[in-house]
Formats: sequence, structure tokens, C-alpha cells
Amino acid sequence: MRRIIIRDFTTVEPFAEPARDLRILNKYLWLMQRDLLKAYYSRTTEVDTPEELAEQIAQSDEELVIYRDNLFFNAALIDTFMARARASGRPCQITFRASDPSRGIKGDPSIERHALQLCTGIRRRDDVNYIDNGKEQRGSVYIADIYYYPAGNRSEPIPLLIETISREMGYYHIPSYMANKGDMTYQVPIRAFLSIESWLHALTANVMMGVFTRAAEQDSRMGKARLQQIVHWTKEDWEVFPSKVTFLLRAFWEKINPMEAQWRNHFLSSRRLVKVGERCSIDPTAIIHGPTVIGDDVYIGPGVVIANSVIGNNVNVMQGSQIMLSVVSDRCFLPFNAGLFMTTLMENTMVAQNSTLQLCIVGRNTFIGANNVFTDFNLQGEPIKVVHKGQLIESIEPVLGSAVGHNCKLGSGFVIYPGRMIESNAVIIFDNDANLIRKTVPGHNLDDVDMATGEPRRIVYHWPNVYIDPDTSEHRSEEPPTASLPHTNISAGHSQHHRADVTDHLRSAPADNGERHVADMSDVRDPSAVGISATRGG
Repeated sequence: MRRIIIRDFTTVEPFAEPARDLRILNKYLWLMQRDLLKAYYSRTTEVDTPEELAEQIAQSDEELVIYRDNLFFNAALIDTFMARARASGRPCQITFRASDPSRGIKGDPSIERHALQLCTGIRRRDDVNYIDNGKEQRGSVYIADIYYYPAGNRSEPIPLLIETISREMGYYHIPSYMANKGDMTYQVPIRAFLSIESWLHALTANVMMGVFTRAAEQDSRMGKARLQQIVHWTKEDWEVFPSKVTFLLRAFWEKINPMEAQWRNHFLSSRRLVKVGERCSIDPTAIIHGPTVIGDDVYIGPGVVIANSVIGNNVNVMQGSQIMLSVVSDRCFLPFNAGLFMTTLMENTMVAQNSTLQLCIVGRNTFIGANNVFTDFNLQGEPIKVVHKGQLIESIEPVLGSAVGHNCKLGSGFVIYPGRMIESNAVIIFDNDANLIRKTVPGHNLDDVDMATGEPRRIVYHWPNVYIDPDTSEHRSEEPPTASLPHTNISAGHSQHHRADVTDHLRSAPADNGERHVADMSDVRDPSAVGISATRGG
């Protein structure tokens, strides 16, 4: 068999590179595709245009598998497609069920819930013939660019229906004001499929159709071969039963064995669910629940919590950090108390202490400074909007973080609104006069003690202005001066305190979701002390 790869050169924002070069579950997408198909093909051809593809198909009489290189799929999906396509003996194109309200037909939940938004690579076709379970039917479907041709047969491919076997899964309960229902749920497929055209798709492939799908697979296996239903067991139940019993016995032994690592004292930490590579150092106080895969040469410090995640090689996760439903690629570093929730880090990235990322994706070689917060919910109850191909589009996700590109450096103290992008090769330095301390802050005489309380008397600032000055017993009961004042006098005993020697008149347009407004900088006396500001609404 020969595989033909249809190259897609469309770049994915904010990474500025095609989908095939992005990391999905800590593998480049092109490498993941190759590994999943290596059992089927012996040689490869790449094409760039439909004309080249048609020429390659016409000139070859061998068995072919053809796919576009921005497609994400897992083993369960591609193996099912190949087996059914070969069994049909006809040229086939992968297809998914579409909703048809007039006929009372519901579409594939995973495809319609997660794969269609911002997507052009999965197309709807109405009133077409397709194959479902070996029988030819007619109706509405979604088609995508995976094809199979048997040797010698070059007729028009017929749509071949594949069920993703989606199941609704939730992770936590949220208040009703954050969603129509109290549970945050996703349609998680056992057979995963996406066309990656946006950072939102890359996040979905890693999380909802990556680590979540692995949990769904395990949950599905454990739901089979239940003893109370033994009279109704199917052939699949009998096949699963021996491995299920073995798994339960080994998990129980690891729990009661005093020689086992302390973090393996839970059913979800058994070796079947938590696979650890070589030369790893894991503190006994860490909590690791599966399904989780940990690579080689990994350090996991005291008090770390990891649940249902993928950890790459040469990763350092320091004390108190938490990683849940996330992917951390090779050579990443998380200092103490970093938090990742349903987030993906590509290789060689650092998230510094006390920073929290929720439903975010971060490119390679990127630094996220300390005390940054990536928010994931619009407090006004409006849909979260994302920029896609230059247009602002509403997302159907009730909660959604942000995307940071490759080779970025983000300073400390930022709050990033939901659905935003920080494009590749950007350095962002905090420069807010109202909150930034630029110079030495004068204090008060160390020997001046309040006789009534025994406490030292202090200068109190409503930054950057003085609010209480012990030397003058001045205590402003009204609102303190605004930050626009250039300086404030303290007392004769102190020199005049000035703000930074810069007069910035920042005039920003009203914040609007997804639109950039660059601050108007005027009367700049010290350009080195001024940073360019951008306001983006939430």
C-alpha cells in the first residue's frame, strides 16, 4: 500500500505554522499520523494541489490511503476506517452522520459539538448515498479528506460512515449562572477526529479528544463485563473480562504492598493507568491519578497533583504545582505552585510560580512569568469570541482560555481575557503606572513610634500618591488624588516625591471584545520608561 499526503500550508494562528508542525499529545501531528498508519503502507508520496492528487491516483494501480496532513485522528478511528473500507472493496471517503431534523435523525455528537466550529475541512453533504455497516443508504453526512482506494479500482469514492462513539462526560459542577446546565460537559469520542485549522482545534485535539478520550476508553472498558449482568454478556464482554480481572488484582496489590511507592496507594494510580518512564524522580507525597503517561527523566516534587495528563521527557514539576487534564511536552518547567487545567504546553516552555492557565494552549520556547491569570469565562454572560482568519467569531464554548504562540515572553502580573491570542515572537512587559513601582519608595523614620499603639508610624500610599504622612499628621479622608497627578509633596523633612519622569497621556478607545486599540503616547520625556500598551475588552 502507498500513502499519499495532501499538504495543507494554511498557518494556524497564533503559531504561524501549518497544523502538521504543531504538537498534539506531545507529538508533531505529522509524526502522529505516520505512526498510526505505519502498519498499512510501505511508501509515501506528498502532493500540494488537487491536480497533483488526481494525477497520482490515475497513474497508480496499487492500494492507496490518502489524507490531508492537518487532520487529527486516533488509532480507534483510522483502524476502523481501514478495516471497513477494505471490507467494502470499493473506493471510500470518511464520513460522519449529520443531523436531519426533518427525518428525526441526530448527527454525530462529537463532530457537531466540537469539530465543526471554525472548520472548513469537514463539509456537509445532503441527500447522498453512503455506506453504513455494509449497507448503502441515502441521507445527510459530513465528509472529510481521508480516502481509501483498493488496488486497480479508481471509481468515484463513496462516503463510508464512521461513528465516533461519543459519550457525554463532565469534569465538575458549576453554578447555573455560568452555564445553562450545572455540569460542564463535553462530547468525548472513542474514535477521535478533527480538522485542525485554529488554535481552538489544537486545544480540543489535546484535551477533549486527547486526554479526555483516554479516560473515556478506560471508563468504557471498566463498564463492560459486570458480574451482575453476566447473563447478558456479549462476545466483547467475555474478551474484556480476563484483562479487567487482572487489572483489578494488580491495582489491589499495589495498594496494599508496603514496598510500593506511596503515591501508588490509590486505584487510579495503578501501573495500568499511570505509566512512568525511566530515570524519574517522584516525591512520595505527590498524588498522580490516571490515565496518565509520564516520560523519561522527569522530576515531580513534593505535594504535586497530576490527574489524567500527559507529561513529556525531561520535565520538571516543582512542589505544589497542579496539572489536571493537561499535556506538558518535553523539557517544560513548572516552578512551585503553577497550575494547569485542561491546558497544553508545547516543548521547552516554562510557566512560573503562581500562574494559572485554564483551557489554554501555549507554543514552544515560551516563558509565562509569575502571577499571571488566564481567565476562561465572560462575566457578562456573553459568548466568548475568538479571532479566526481576521474575523471575530463567537465560540460555542461556555468556558475557554487563550492561546500563546511560539518564542514568547510574558512578564508578571497580567490578566488575560478569554479567547485572546498572543502571537509568536512577542515580549510583553508589564507597564501600568497605577500598579507598577518604578523607583525607590521613601519610607518613614524607623524610631517614630505611635505611643498609643506601640506600632511604628508609616507613610501610607494610595499608589502612587501619599495618603498619610506622619510628619505632617496629614490624613486625607476623601478619595486620594488620581494617578494622573505628576507628583505629590510629602513634607519639609522629605524631598519632593515624583512619579516616574514621564508624562503619559493614554487615550484608549472603549474596550471591545477582540479589537485592538493602541494607546496614544504623547509628551514622552523618557522613552526608555514607556511601554506600548494595548487594550482588549472582556
